[in-house]
Amino acid sequence: MANAEARPTMRGPLEVVEIERTFLREVGSVFWFIVNTFQETLERVQQGRAPFRAASFFRESVRAGVNSVPLVGLVCFFLGLTMALLTGYQLQRFGTERLIPGLVAIAFTRELGPLITGIMVAARIGAAFTAELGTMQVNEEVEAIEAMGIGPLRFLAAPRMLALFLLTPCLSTVSNLAAVFASSLVCKAYFSIAFPYFLDLVKDSLLIRDIITGILKSFMFGLLIASIACYRGLTVKGGAAGVGTNTTSSVVTAITTVIGFDTVYNVIYTNFYPV
Repeated sequence: MANAEARPTMRGPLEVVEIERTFLREVGSVFWFIVNTFQETLERVQQGRAPFRAASFFRESVRAGVNSVPLVGLVCFFLGLTMALLTGYQLQRFGTERLIPGLVAIAFTRELGPLITGIMVAARIGAAFTAELGTMQVNEEVEAIEAMGIGPLRFLAAPRMLALFLLTPCLSTVSNLAAVFASSLVCKAYFSIAFPYFLDLVKDSLLIRDIITGILKSFMFGLLIASIACYRGLTVKGGAAGVGTNTTSSVVTAITTVIGFDTVYNVIYTNFYPV
């Protein structure tokens, strides 16, 4: 009897439907948040006026881009070292260690570079955006901005979204270069592949569509992360506890969305453009 009571109950159909409704409602809310932010910004531009201060955009660009370079570069440098070393020993058994440069370059340019960059940006910048905007929401600063006749979406969210949208591809490029450079050191030290020959192997294996694929992913990752972070920040309820809850939710949601979008993109891309 005790075992029967301790057995977890199955979710009922109504609970599953409610979870699906909540998920779809959140997706729709983020989508309309993006649309409304773009609409507010565009209306301001059509009036011949700046939608937000240039100083705000550059400040967010420095935070999201320049200050993230050391973290992104260091993490992907170590990942490039590890990947080249582990794959190199396996390929060396078959005498194909010359495939290491192309393998690392393609893997990071198409997949790992944008994905790792998106995850780190979501954890570092997305959390900061949510906490800042959430604190402003709790302190009623957002309502004060609205009372002054200023659109909070184009004034608060637009510069953050634009900065992350434009800077994420740059960070992804940094991660790719760091990983390729790290793999060149491993190839030189362990597999006797000189740097000029290493570059030739990379150029022979890397295609333009690999680079374009990674850049397109990075643009979308930046937009999704910034949108989720700003949306969570501007919908905080419940005081300081709500800020902490929404910040955690922002990071988890952004990372999950990045990985999910990456999977869907890869499935669609490989169906239309098989490797």
